[in-house]
Order: sequence, then structure tokens, then C-alpha cells
Amino acid sequence: MRIADYLKSVNLTLTEFARRAGVSVAAMSRYASGQQIPRPDAMRRIADASEGAIGPADFYASPEIDSEPEDPVAAARLLFERQPELRWIDLVLPDTNGVFRGKRVPRDEAVEVLEHGLKLVGSLYGLDILGDNVEETGLAMATGDRDQIAVPVDGRILPMPWTGEPAAQMLMTMLAEDGTPFFADPRQVLGQVLGRFGELGLTPVVACELEFYLIDRERTAEGAPQPPCSPYSGRRDWSTQVLSLDDLDARRQVLSEASAALEAQGVPVTSSLSEYAPGQFEINLHHLDDAQAACDHAMLMKRAVRGVARSHGLDATFMAKPYRDMAGSGLHIHVSLVDGQGRNIFAAAGGEGDSRLRHAVGGLMASLPESIAVLAPNANSYRRFKLGSYAPTGASWGVENRTVSLRVLGGEGAARRVEHRVAGADANPYLVMAAVLAGIHHGLVSRLDPGPPVDGNAYDKAAPSLARHWAHALDAYDDGRILPRYFGERYHQHFGVLKRIEFERYEAEVSPLDHAWYLDRL
Repeated sequence: MRIADYLKSVNLTLTEFARRAGVSVAAMSRYASGQQIPRPDAMRRIADASEGAIGPADFYASPEIDSEPEDPVAAARLLFERQPELRWIDLVLPDTNGVFRGKRVPRDEAVEVLEHGLKLVGSLYGLDILGDNVEETGLAMATGDRDQIAVPVDGRILPMPWTGEPAAQMLMTMLAEDGTPFFADPRQVLGQVLGRFGELGLTPVVACELEFYLIDRERTAEGAPQPPCSPYSGRRDWSTQVLSLDDLDARRQVLSEASAALEAQGVPVTSSLSEYAPGQFEINLHHLDDAQAACDHAMLMKRAVRGVARSHGLDATFMAKPYRDMAGSGLHIHVSLVDGQGRNIFAAAGGEGDSRLRHAVGGLMASLPESIAVLAPNANSYRRFKLGSYAPTGASWGVENRTVSLRVLGGEGAARRVEHRVAGADANPYLVMAAVLAGIHHGLVSRLDPGPPVDGNAYDKAAPSLARHWAHALDAYDDGRILPRYFGERYHQHFGVLKRIEFERYEAEVSPLDHAWYLDRL
């Protein structure tokens, strides 16, 4: 409910409501007129003063695309005219690990970037998780740390309301100096895979499901994460409360503000839910017939959730397995395919619909072993794969079965699709999507059969055949014959070298556990 509507419904003046909320009358006037978005602390006071009638979504209006100029430069100038307080724009690109890199530029320079692009080092795609160059990729010193050209994905300048001050960002992608897609940009790798579906007259319709944890900023004495204290009891809850409405209520402001911020960026949210551990949640994003845009949305969600959590004094993490004895966090990919008439080719039960679905699943089964290094790209990723954990340990498929790797759902209608359940939330969405679609395409053109579906508990019926250790996954990736044909030999080698060096750096570390187990005993 808007402020003006609320005041009318309860017969309050703006001055009375401002005093009740503890903000100045001038500030409340700006909030009510839409001239300014309240800072998070003011927004919480307004929500409390209105007994929840006014929430974050009432301040973050979704972009009115149809009413804005189609030219991104004209749209940016109009935005800056309307919001003179907006002075800096973040230009952001996800690197190979899915970590946002980029620059913060003044508004005038942002317009220049829209027109001409931005010179930026291509070596950002050769960084490990700590932000150090991996020279073996050949992107840093070997090239003189050469610039490439970063260009806007769609030219939209997106608000970042969680910062508490006027702030915005623009999503970028990388081109080579000659204007062709830069081979090391994961978004461009996905685009290359999508081109193969165009040759078949098919379009993937996809959605990303991301799980994450909200954690206390205060760590344990050992430096480990812990759930935040409940705002109701003041205690930490270590119990599993899947689909708990109490947990949703306890973190209502964080989840509502994150969803509202995403809507303001044009990212449609369908639902949120409490997951399989204390402080673990999932925000579901709407399916799209543009797989690159769906991954853009997943990345924007990660940044929004982390930013909103910080504004509430919490941390959010998409680490695959932050706690030893609690559920890991996954990135599930939902995929169907539509033809030129917009018909889901998986929809028809029996006949061609079933055969194409089986071929797609067969391709995913075939590509899964060599894809694990992409789906589980970090040392911690492999702690998530445990028997009975809802994180698959073997290549398996089934109908409406959450214990398998590849779940077919949606009955016989237009919603019939495959849910790929293997990737962790720590993986790069663009690369996960590229690997999933590569497997589907391979299955379709090779007419692969997946074998019989698993009925019942896949942990009992399917052998744990997937790599359970980072080194084994990298070996399978290096020996793969499917992904190089879709990623391109150059990128396939690039990713393998980067992650192999990162693995070796990780393995070289002497951890506190080494000291705890061995120092005083050997």
C-alpha cells in the first residue's frame, strides 16, 4: 500500500504519520511523492508504524519499460534527469567463479559506456576465487594484461535500493577487440551453446532456483558460521524446519526487501520458501525463453540478497556447504524446449514428446560425469554430495522424484520439463546453464536413451558414480568429449587450467584441521 493510500485509509495526516515513524516530515513527503526511496532503517520504521501495511515493494516500482525511450542512451539521460541525486553507476561483470568484478563510474561516463563500451582487462576471467591472476591461463602477463571491450548487456540502469543511498548498476559482457564475443566470458560461452538450438528451430525455456543461507555476522570461536538469533526468541535455532512459515516470518523484512529490489530491477520473483536448515531459504525466479537473461537474473539475485542482508546486519552466503551437518545449497535448473510455434516439445505423453524428452535426458546422463567440475567448481562443493542429502551422488533420472539427478515434472501438459538438480549454489549460473543445455542438445542430435527411470529412493538404487572429489572431477572434465564441442576447445582448456591451478593452490594450504589433528600427536 502506498503512503498516501494508507494515510487515507486510517485518517492520518502525513505529519502525524512521520512523527509516529520517527522520520522528518520533509523526508516523509519525499517518500510519499516517490522522489526518494527510504533507507533500510527508515523503511523498517515506516513498516512498523503502519503495522506492515506499507512494505518495501511499495517503494520499489518495477521498471516501466514501455514508457521509457527504447534507446538506452536516451533512457539513461532521462533517468539522470529524474534522479539528479544518482551520481555513480556500478558497471558489473561476473568472472569465471561468478564473483562480480567491474568499475564504479560517474553518471556522465556511464552514458559514454552505453555509446562506446568500456576498456577493461580480459584477465578478470583468469582470476581465482581469491582474485589472484592464474598466469597459466595466458590472459594476464602473457598478453601484457591486455584490455578487451566491456559492453552493456541490455543498457538498463538498475536501482540498488539496499545501499541506503542513491545507487545503481549496469550489467556488462565482454567483447574482444575486434568486436566478436570474448572467448573467456561465461555469458558468451552460453550464447555459443544457445546458437546450436537455433539451428534446430528450438528455444530453451529455463528457470534458476537458488538456495542460500542467512548467517550471523558474528562467527563462532573457531571462525565458523552460525545461524542468526531469532528476532522472536533471541535464541539460535539449529533445528531443521523445512517450509517453516515461522522462519519466513522471522526473516520477512529481508526476504520482502530482496524480492522488491529484484522486481525493481525487472527480475520477476515467483515465490520464496524456508529450506532444509535454519537460516536457509530459496527465492524462485520466473522462467524465461532467454537463457542468458535467466542467468543474468540469477546473478542479480545473488548481489541483491547479499546487499539486503548486510543492510539488516546479517550475511548471506551461496557457499555450497557452509555447515558440516546441515543441508547444502543448490542451483537447480528447470528446462523445457519450445518449437517455432511456441509448443513445448516435451509436452505430449507418448510418441514424439516422450522420445524427445528421453533423448534430452539421455544426453544429460551422458554429459554429467564430465560436467561435475562445472557444476561443483570449488573444494567445498564436494562436501554437499552426501547420501540421503537431496544432493545427487549418481547419474539417475525419474519422474516426480527428488532423489534423482534429473527430475521430470509437469505431468503431460505444457509445464513438462526437466529439473537438473546437481549444481551447487556456488557455481557460475552461465556455465551451469551452458553445460546443461550442451547435454540436452547432445542427447537430441545423438538420439540417446537414458535407460529406465528410477522409481523410489535413488540413493538405494543408483550407484554413487559421480565424482566426490575435486581432483577426480577435474580429471573427468579434462577427458571429456562432449563439453569441448559446445564450449569450444579454447574455453574448455581455459576453464580446466584455471580450476586445476586453483585446486593445487588449495591443496598446498596447511589448514587449522591439520594442526588440530597432527601437530601435537606426531
